[in-house]
Amino acid sequence: MGQIIMHIDVNSAFLSWTAAYEKQMGIDRDIRTVPSVIGGNEQSRHGIVLAKSTTAKKFKIQTGMSLMEARQLCPNLLVVPPNYRVYVRASKAMREYLMSFTPDVQVFSIDECFLRFTDLKREEAVELAYKIKDTIKEKFGYTVNVGISDNKLLAKQAGDLEKPDKCHTMFPDEIKEKLWVLPVEDLFMVGRRTKPKLNRWGIYTIGELANSDYYLISTQLKSHGRMIYNYAWGRDCSTFKTGEPIKSVGNSSTLKFNVCDHETAHVMLLSLTEMTAWRLREANMNCRVVSVGIKDKDFGYAAKQRKLDFFTDCTRDIYINICILFDELWDGKPIRQLGVHVSDLESSNIKQINIFQDELSKKNEILDKAVDKIRSKFGDESVIRGVFANTELSPLLGGYPDDEYPGMSSIL
Repeated sequence: MGQIIMHIDVNSAFLSWTAAYEKQMGIDRDIRTVPSVIGGNEQSRHGIVLAKSTTAKKFKIQTGMSLMEARQLCPNLLVVPPNYRVYVRASKAMREYLMSFTPDVQVFSIDECFLRFTDLKREEAVELAYKIKDTIKEKFGYTVNVGISDNKLLAKQAGDLEKPDKCHTMFPDEIKEKLWVLPVEDLFMVGRRTKPKLNRWGIYTIGELANSDYYLISTQLKSHGRMIYNYAWGRDCSTFKTGEPIKSVGNSSTLKFNVCDHETAHVMLLSLTEMTAWRLREANMNCRVVSVGIKDKDFGYAAKQRKLDFFTDCTRDIYINICILFDELWDGKPIRQLGVHVSDLESSNIKQINIFQDELSKKNEILDKAVDKIRSKFGDESVIRGVFANTELSPLLGGYPDDEYPGMSSIL
């Protein structure tokens, strides 16, 4: 009895999680049943489609398309802004549920993960997959696809066969029947640049890639070619990783307008630092290295970091040093994007007393944790700093925290 790998993929994750959240909040609509997308503010530079409903697909709306283009295709399109904290909570809740079946859960992205079993037969695995799928639908209010195989590659390929709300198998003895008949672009890691090259060589299906001239593929596409050739045969040598620690916490945001002065930039950095430090405390970690990144209006990028004298999770400590770094780094060009990151992390469960931390810093640590509890109970903006009052500036800036998903990568 070998290992069984399952790939869990949330169908239209951002849209599904938003719909489930709205239902829990008593909002009388289901955005999955109307032409709708999850996207940024149409008046800002965040305006792209992040997720789309099945109905929106009928209007040929695509993920990554600008909201302006989507609106032209469907004038009555419902645009719902993203709520990244909801997505993170939903992802973690699903992962905790999946760990009730096996401790071997590897995060692949915010809406995908792999499960590993060593004591299941095929028939038992299929039965369990349907149980997981149906229970997630009943328990959380959204659907997933489950792919089943004996390695991660084939499990992921199986999960992509037909959506939504499906379970599929793709074991090695099913490759010719289920994998080889698919278009070559459906193979994991065959992107829009690789597809036309393969097509020029008469390779249009995964089966044709598997049975092509290995020397040609290897010579022309180098290591990438050798990888996708092996993928076409269902060969996957990647290891299964669980419990990979968080190495950094980061937060960045493209700004609604170009920032041209220190005062406004410092306020934006405070907003980014608030979210970063909050997430650092949620992870029960302290940091010792802080860094700031600046992207100007011409897309030039610069970053700088510094090591602190002590480990901290205090918003004030991090912010003061971020501002010092920013003032040293910024050349005065209008700013399009700002980023704040912290690294060199250690657990906050054991914290040593240090001589470099002042009394105000210690008091702010206590204050931060009190504010965290209020925000967790009453909402992200239930407590904000006075500098954000009566302004249109967001007190908590930033996108979804990909650093919380260290398994997120292009390689299995």
